[in-house]
Amino acid sequence: MKSLVLEIPGDVADAMRLPDGEKPARVRLELAISLYGQGILGLGKSAQLAGLSRAELNRVLAQRQIPMHYGAEELAEDLAHGRSRQ
Repeated sequence: MKSLVLEIPGDVADAMRLPDGEKPARVRLELAISLYGQGILGLGKSAQLAGLSRAELNRVLAQRQIPMHYGAEELAEDLAHGRSRQ
């Protein structure tokens, strides 16, 4: 399995107005939201990146008034998720 490591310069990380312990999760959340909003990632993968359930990410997207994208990829994810719960 491939992974992608994002390196954030120390001075940029230090400039984030967040407690140090919250920075990694918040950066993943913001990246997931941005990629979802641009149609680069589907809801399931965005939720995985953010470390949230799909329902939790849906709530965040709704709070931020980010439109839902629902296409073939999301349908396939929903069907796979439903099958795995049976």
